[in-house]
Amino acid sequence: MQTSLTSLLQQQFGFPQFRLGQEQTIEQLLAGHSSLAIFPTGSGKSLCYQFTAMQLPHLTLVVSPLLALMKDQLEFLRAKGINAASIDSTLTPLENQQVMKDVQSGAIKILMVSVERFKNERFRQFIAATAVSMLVVDEAHCISEWGHNFRPDYLKLPKYQQSLNIPLTLLLTATATAKVKQDMASKFAIRADHIVQTGFYRENLHLSVLPVSAQEKQATLLAHVNQHQGSGIVYVTLQHSAEQVADYLQKQGVDAQAYHAGFDDEKRQQIQADFMQGRTKVIVATIAFGMGIDKSDIRFVIHYDLPKSIENYSQEIGRAGRDGQPAHCITLANLDGLTTVENFVYGDTPEQSGVEHVIETIKHETQQGKWELQGLSLSTASNIKQLPLKTLFVQLELLGVIKPLYSYFADFKYKFNQTEADIVKTFAGERGNFLEAVFRYSHRKKVWLEPDFDSLFSHYQCQRERVITALEYLAQQNMITLETKKITDVYQVNVAALNADGLIADLSKYFHDKQSSEIKRIANLVKFFQLDRCLSFNLSRYFDDQQAPTQCGHCSVCQGQPAKLAYSHQPVWPSDELIIAKVNEFTNHLKNQKTTEVSLTCCGHFLTGLTMPMFARKKVKQLSGFGLCEQLSYQSVLDKLTELTPKLG
Repeated sequence: MQTSLTSLLQQQFGFPQFRLGQEQTIEQLLAGHSSLAIFPTGSGKSLCYQFTAMQLPHLTLVVSPLLALMKDQLEFLRAKGINAASIDSTLTPLENQQVMKDVQSGAIKILMVSVERFKNERFRQFIAATAVSMLVVDEAHCISEWGHNFRPDYLKLPKYQQSLNIPLTLLLTATATAKVKQDMASKFAIRADHIVQTGFYRENLHLSVLPVSAQEKQATLLAHVNQHQGSGIVYVTLQHSAEQVADYLQKQGVDAQAYHAGFDDEKRQQIQADFMQGRTKVIVATIAFGMGIDKSDIRFVIHYDLPKSIENYSQEIGRAGRDGQPAHCITLANLDGLTTVENFVYGDTPEQSGVEHVIETIKHETQQGKWELQGLSLSTASNIKQLPLKTLFVQLELLGVIKPLYSYFADFKYKFNQTEADIVKTFAGERGNFLEAVFRYSHRKKVWLEPDFDSLFSHYQCQRERVITALEYLAQQNMITLETKKITDVYQVNVAALNADGLIADLSKYFHDKQSSEIKRIANLVKFFQLDRCLSFNLSRYFDDQQAPTQCGHCSVCQGQPAKLAYSHQPVWPSDELIIAKVNEFTNHLKNQKTTEVSLTCCGHFLTGLTMPMFARKKVKQLSGFGLCEQLSYQSVLDKLTELTPKLG
């Protein structure tokens, strides 16, 4: 097998040989064994599915968390003459239809989608009718609650795999602790001997932690940017920091650009293209930049602010030196940014009152054991951010309170590209009669028509699914143009479990335990940066790599420079009188807008500048006290508010 696989690799991809771990993973997959591949960033994880997909009879379906990742991998595959496509939000309806046709005809071997695509009723019907040989989950650590980038929708992937009868699964990640590794494997029933882990340590990466005060930071950054040849990435925490630091470097004669999620798509793509093609030396970016960046000659990655976690740190430095040549990974470290990173965690933890609101909403709206959820309204009403709200639904599923049945589009509309009569004539017998009924029982609004599913069931006894399948087919044949909107999730509700004593308290405890876990993750990061033993060895050991040398010889600790971190200056508290005045202004503002109860948690978010869904609706950011205490830890602000409660209005 070895010779034939290597020969195919040369023919199809032009590579002379496999990298470490690739061949073992591919052999396992071709033998019918689902596998988990854990390779360092830039070590060729993607080739494992790309090569395997070419040898399998049917479609390979790849779930990827970011559009940028999909686009980069599609460009690579197309450059190799491999037919691959994505279904994503950037496609026009006609482009979307063409991709679906090409998949159905077998012209496309690899289809890339986001996990959210599975919520789409039309997509699920389409993929259920398609033969799929392999499911690939990229950035698979997103499926683990113990991972650093948990995405609730990923938890549903094992069920999708089972319901679609996909025989083979490949999980790919670069960052997995021992706990996360076992969690991922168990969710897809992957055996321990089918986990391929190649080792985390990369000897060409030189890790340095430099204790730097806020006053010295810019000058230290400039010195290191000028010291290193080639291109590099500077990571910051906040969007406005990216622009400030990039502006400073530009004024010092450095070819630098800022990059963050606040820029529109076109601007981000242009900045990325300039960097990839060597027209820009330095990108100053938030974590929005980097996923899918496959530039082999990045010579330095500098953390201007502390990263969010050891996992984030490892991913970000992993973008350096992919060509195997020496690259420098420098952290300009102090404790100043610690508060910001911790406050993000507190900002994502819902209040118990919000959890209670969700539970009461489900109780009130459940009819005949079913509950329908549409759009973003519940996030605003409960004052719970979108991601924690998704996490709450997943927890309710795991507790057996709700069970997702299906999702559908509340609104369907279509318009004719051919005459009704010509379309009906195309289909003989009952199928023609059925289409005639669909058209007859559609509400007509000038150009567009909306199917009336209830009337169709009453007069023609046809199920909603058949109508949608028919409209999908007509759209694929370009006989009609079909548009859908207002996705609605339908859940089955276990009423007894929903009314169980302690449910709300248990859910709130889950979120607070998760909060504690994330705060501990940040503490581990600070502990790691202050180690007095080899950084490279300890980073590898954190990710369960037992093969790394105990001393790399080239990190800052091995070179006799362990770091001791400190605050540049202790944050200054506003006076109690000012805090009381601004909180009272905030609570009065909300009461004037008919918000009856304002919790201390809500006041804490206001003072530390942490957003909540209701803040946008209530125009809270316009108040002068918003972010008054943003340099202080959320927990300390909450403690202060508790102390001042008797004096608050």
